[in-house]
Amino acid sequence: MRKICFVVDSIFSIGGVQRVTAVIAKELAKDYDVSIVTFDKPEQKDTTLYHLNEVNINYRFFAYPQVGKLKTFLCKAYSGLYLKLQPKSKWCSDLYAHSSYPSELRHALLSELRQGDYDVIIGVHAPLAARLSTLKNDLPNTKLIGWLHNSFEALFGKDSHYYIGPKRRRHYIYQFRNLDDVVLLCNHDAKKYYDYDKKFKPTVLYNPLTLEPSAASQGTSKRFLAVGRFSHKHKGFDLLIKAFNIFAKNNKDWNLDIVGEGPEEELYKELIKEYKLEERITIHAFTNNVQSFYSNAQIYVLSSRWEGFGLVLVEAMAHGLPVVSSDLPTSKEIMGDFGMYFKNGDIEDLARRLEEATHIDWQAKSKAALAIAQRFDIKNIIRQWKELLE
Repeated sequence: MRKICFVVDSIFSIGGVQRVTAVIAKELAKDYDVSIVTFDKPEQKDTTLYHLNEVNINYRFFAYPQVGKLKTFLCKAYSGLYLKLQPKSKWCSDLYAHSSYPSELRHALLSELRQGDYDVIIGVHAPLAARLSTLKNDLPNTKLIGWLHNSFEALFGKDSHYYIGPKRRRHYIYQFRNLDDVVLLCNHDAKKYYDYDKKFKPTVLYNPLTLEPSAASQGTSKRFLAVGRFSHKHKGFDLLIKAFNIFAKNNKDWNLDIVGEGPEEELYKELIKEYKLEERITIHAFTNNVQSFYSNAQIYVLSSRWEGFGLVLVEAMAHGLPVVSSDLPTSKEIMGDFGMYFKNGDIEDLARRLEEATHIDWQAKSKAALAIAQRFDIKNIIRQWKELLE
């Protein structure tokens, strides 16, 4: 039986990446020996989260050792020089890969991965994929795959919301090329990478529907729904609350539910209080039964400023929900003409789309939503993953 390993920052915490990783790992565990190497602490282990207890998966808890002060200083010195000079050669990128990932850390992870004698190792997220690339020569008989969950613009754009940014773009793509394959979540990103570096040829695999849908919505509740982690600006829930405030002035019988957790929760509560919408906007904690919220909603809203893949769109459509979404390339790739789009970041345009969503032929939209969601059935996606792993 082939041995597959996922290397993740975390699996026992709440988040879309964790959930889709768990779903893919669970499906593969039916036919492969699957392990997850995680940077979670052992006391965080909770296999009931994402129903990981339903299958046999091996969990390994990994932590990096400390690096000496002199080594840290020397590594930071070269890394800073690389970012300042921006050399275009690959060997400079390889040096930067090692300076930004000191040998003590690299050898510790290598030792951990060698113990498993894996056939395939998958680095989840761009930073871990780049780290994995530095081990390629040390794991010559193992297929190394990077699985990127953020869009090209989110990682490398001039307004990147991650630490990577445009200065590290060439370096990261050089390192991705060292891997045996890299999985992207949409064709839009594949074209972006190709336009930047025609030698880099990743594989596109959509994320699957990661939950068992509950009853389809009946479309009579007059409730908008948004679901996601409350992380810095990512999901745009601040935009949604401001837009709903505009919409609510002329629509007294509609309400908004926001489901999730994270560091921006207090900001949202302050906005809701400022607009005196405590009776109409409700924040709900993350739940393993999020399906009940989809079933009771009438319209789903994705207000994200960026997305690698809008998994919640598929979940919403699987419950028959029409969708209002920011005009992200990933949203348009998933939904096509079905989506009701607003200009990304434009609060007034979002308010207008909320208004328009209350006047649609809801039954026709709901039927179309259910048909689109079928394309993301786990059976179709896992077949593509198995082809990649062989």
